[in-house]
Amino acid sequence: MPVGTSSAALNLASHLEPAQLELARDPLHVALPADVRARIARCREFVLEVSASGRPIYGVTTGFGPLVEFAGRADSASQCDNTIIHLIVGHGELLPPAVARAAVLARLFSLAQGRSGVSQQVVDSLTAMLDTEFAPAVPRLGSVGASGDLQPLAYVAHALRGNGNAFFQGRLMPAGEALTRAGLVELVLDGRDALALVNGTSVTAAALGLAVAQAVRARRTAELLSALMTDVLGCGTEFTSVGLLAAFGHPDVAETGASIRTWLEGSRPSGERSLQEPYSIRCTPQLIGAARTSVRHADEVVRRDLNGVSDNPLFFPETGEVVHGGNFFGQPSAFAADQLNVALVQLGNLAERQLDLLVDPHRTNGLPPMLSPLPGQHHALQGVQLSMTATVAAMRRAAAPASMQSLPTNLHNQDVVPFGTQAALTALDQARLLRYLHAGVAIALRQAVHVGARRPQAPRLAAVFDRLALEVPPIVEDRPLDVSLGRVADVLDALVSEVEGV
Repeated sequence: MPVGTSSAALNLASHLEPAQLELARDPLHVALPADVRARIARCREFVLEVSASGRPIYGVTTGFGPLVEFAGRADSASQCDNTIIHLIVGHGELLPPAVARAAVLARLFSLAQGRSGVSQQVVDSLTAMLDTEFAPAVPRLGSVGASGDLQPLAYVAHALRGNGNAFFQGRLMPAGEALTRAGLVELVLDGRDALALVNGTSVTAAALGLAVAQAVRARRTAELLSALMTDVLGCGTEFTSVGLLAAFGHPDVAETGASIRTWLEGSRPSGERSLQEPYSIRCTPQLIGAARTSVRHADEVVRRDLNGVSDNPLFFPETGEVVHGGNFFGQPSAFAADQLNVALVQLGNLAERQLDLLVDPHRTNGLPPMLSPLPGQHHALQGVQLSMTATVAAMRRAAAPASMQSLPTNLHNQDVVPFGTQAALTALDQARLLRYLHAGVAIALRQAVHVGARRPQAPRLAAVFDRLALEVPPIVEDRPLDVSLGRVADVLDALVSEVEGV
């Protein structure tokens, strides 16, 4: 009996949403409706029929990649062994268990389309795994995002077969031991099972989907913090004017302005600020709105990936076709991930500049430097700013596009590649770093009120401020703030999830 099952559930007959990938971090029940099972079974039967007829099928009757001109192993189980084993050469840090499990969920949805010819035991094994706290140990480096995420997905199959390593309840151990602790049995492969498991872009899609889910929250958080900063400093709100933003002609900019206006309802300018605020306040609708466009585009792309079929070849029992092609080439997600990466870095730039404004007495109507209650004896936000500067620098360095860094490999069989896996994992890294930049701004806003800024006047923002104040006491004397940053990041995620309609 699987150990550690959960009440969270998905249905393979439905569409997979990027935010649902986050459910896979914990035990998740995935239902296999009868029509999905029938679709998978019919495709499997068709693959066996075609194989028995002597008709060539890539990876079933042939070698892999440039070795397609040579015959594969005659025994299908041995062919499956070879498929997995020759790909176990990944390296680098291990993917977080939540990312590896999200990749399994994404692969499951692709296989459930009934175009890959897998056996029922494969989908049953993946669903059983997701219903536990088991996670394959998957090295980060090894995929070029073409011909699928071959090496990362090979490690998934390797662990499910009881080989290599895996996580159980967050602890790394031999995969066989993790299977036993989770109440799972080793996966047995034959036919086209192994190639179908590895020959898709499911790690790319999962990483990008997780990045998108966090980026949506980050964009909402940027709107919230910009509104809170406007209120706390007593700024004018003309920059959110309906007519002004409509005239700009970008719908997402207008939507961002509407969100900031909603947060600011009930706030009045202090009359003590300059006619025009710095761009880190005045241009927030334009900046965050542009990021909103990029996030929305990435969301649209990854939804297609998550609900499409990435594999080669594909099988069409209804027409008798076996179609060899390139549905494992992750270029759409690669482009989208790079664009998302850039947007996330610019949101990071905005957060870093907003903090810089808050700690500068020349731009806050006389609040003390570094928001210190006793400058010189206590340094308040000084360490936070140093950390944020270092974080933004790291984000900028990682913003180089991966999607056009093509290098030929595999005896020039893969002569052009998209590096979508690296692009998507980097976007996920950036989304997670941005959480801490936003947390730094939130702590600074909480401290600003403590040292003389006004309490937010807008009721919604006052409620947000109270939540932050409960989490982070004012800095009366210097203290470590590293743990507080993580807690505040979690609070901000929760706040913007609660007010999704804002």
